[in-house]
Amino acid sequence: MAEFVKKRVLITVRTYPVPAQKGVEVSCTAGVTDDGKWIRLFPLPYRLLEDANKFAKYQWITVNVSRAKNDARPESYNPQVDQIEVGKTLSTERDWWARWDILRPLLSKSLCDLQDERDVTGHPTLGLIKPQIERLVIEPCSANWTAKQQEALRQTSMFYKAPTTELEKIPFDFSYEFRCGKLFCTGHKMICTDWEMGESYRQWRHKYGDKWESMFRQRYETEMIDKLDTHFYVGNLHQRPNAWIVIGLFYPPHQKMRDLFA
Repeated sequence: MAEFVKKRVLITVRTYPVPAQKGVEVSCTAGVTDDGKWIRLFPLPYRLLEDANKFAKYQWITVNVSRAKNDARPESYNPQVDQIEVGKTLSTERDWWARWDILRPLLSKSLCDLQDERDVTGHPTLGLIKPQIERLVIEPCSANWTAKQQEALRQTSMFYKAPTTELEKIPFDFSYEFRCGKLFCTGHKMICTDWEMGESYRQWRHKYGDKWESMFRQRYETEMIDKLDTHFYVGNLHQRPNAWIVIGLFYPPHQKMRDLFA
């Protein structure tokens, strides 16, 4: 029987949902524990949670977790999602100071350094980096779920409420090309699965019609490069541990005072 422990977690990452291999749908959810450690909570079918158990990004939650059964990544835990207790949300005041106070000690030198360390020690498999973004790449992909994925999405679960709407497939892959700050870095191209990007596409496609891409690029390319102090939350894949993706965006405004105390 799994041994559960109670952890207090600041949620920093939630990816756009995908059909689950076991269950209905899941989102990769990650955060930082109150003792300053990365943690990955999986599976976590956010849209299927009861309202009392739902949380926002940068909100503290308390949850019982056990070490992941089928995932050797050291940060991975299985949560008891029906017992999530939500707490305080950290504000964006003073240029996101409260959020930076938690995240600054976890900032890695570069993606290359993270990858090298994981290859040697097996961890970390989560990180926060400062990229030198070159461009956002938008590439078409399948507009429909496979038959197996649709079957998963349309099944019922005795553990969760049924979703009010079926999960929409995003017919594009959003990726960033960037350099990570490592000397002689040859560059990276990584898909970004942040929930916010998926929701922006869904809303702006209806709001702006054929002009959605220009608005999308204004937000996630121009502003992320020129106006904001953009960082990437990154993580490797369970089944392909050498493959890393951008699982979330952290984009406080540029802050001169923070740089003085860094």
